Amino acid sequence: MNKTYTKQFEAYKILRNEIDSLSVQLEREHVGQMVCKKGCDMCCMDYSIFPVEFYSIINDLKREGLNPEISETQNKNECIFLKNHVCSIYEQRPVICRTHGLPLLFMNENSEWELSACELNFTDFDFGNFTIENTYPQDKFNSKLFLLNKEFVSEFKIKKFSEFDLIPIKDLITEL
Repeated sequence: MNKTYTKQFEAYKILRNEIDSLSVQLEREHVGQMVCKKGCDMCCMDYSIFPVEFYSIINDLKREGLNPEISETQNKNECIFLKNHVCSIYEQRPVICRTHGLPLLFMNENSEWELSACELNFTDFDFGNFTIENTYPQDKFNSKLFLLNKEFVSEFKIKKFSEFDLIPIKDLITEL
């Protein structure tokens, strides 16, 4: 990948590390309620991601000489990188995959705060006990990712993307 995008890829990794740090903190705080573990893959779907994530993942996989295993899934909505209930791009996985299972706080269409959490987690938890301090502020990080992507697509020369375009994760395989 062209060195032109190194700045955005580095900014994406910094954001990803910030998200990972908060995710670890929230996992520790909610250890009694989080049942996510290796083999739990209900949320592993064929999500679509911003071009900055897509090309950063490609760049990392190529740089590290990784050739991820893919699944010949029968379910078109399941992620092709889920092989035997394990993510074959786990270290490079996109933001959406890093935050699933956590209690996510976001602004809904009615401009009201809404909480989302995996149906397998928090089954014995009073949702009234969630606060801004013990949830993941999805809008904050999505906004940062959106702005980073906007900068990336404005400079990207290989393909033309708008700031709102998303690319299915499964399309990574065609670029490797």
